Amino acid sequence: MALRGFEKVSTYQETAILPERQTRQAAGYDFHALEQVVLEPQRVTLIPTGIKAYMPENEFLGLYLRSSIATKKQVMMINSVGIVDADYYNNQDNEGHIYFACYNLNQEAVTISQGERIGQGIFQPFLRAEEQSEPELRTGGFGSTTLVE
Repeated sequence: MALRGFEKVSTYQETAILPERQTRQAAGYDFHALEQVVLEPQRVTLIPTGIKAYMPENEFLGLYLRSSIATKKQVMMINSVGIVDADYYNNQDNEGHIYFACYNLNQEAVTISQGERIGQGIFQPFLRAEEQSEPELRTGGFGSTTLVE
């Protein structure tokens, strides 16, 4: 296996679209909506991608909304930047399925079409501080703080 990359979640082999860079100098890999999603006004909605990512333990995948979604549809990611940790890959809850958590700023519903490019993922290294104890292992999926002791 390569150091980093993307795979389709097992239940979405037929419908998920693997992320790709659109130009030679692009930093981000474009993610597509797995299915049509209606974003209700003033609500947070998870947009599934059908994709999981693997990477070395000293990296994370940053998720960023495409500027065209933000400006044309007045939608934002509720957490500004999504963080996908290396140990999210193949977790027991959801296999590491990546979602974009979006908030609709409008007073009307907004539709995201199946296959529409919604965001970008950028692999990034990070540094660790000296830790007094060894952190626990992840067992949960999206938004999980469930750990193995």
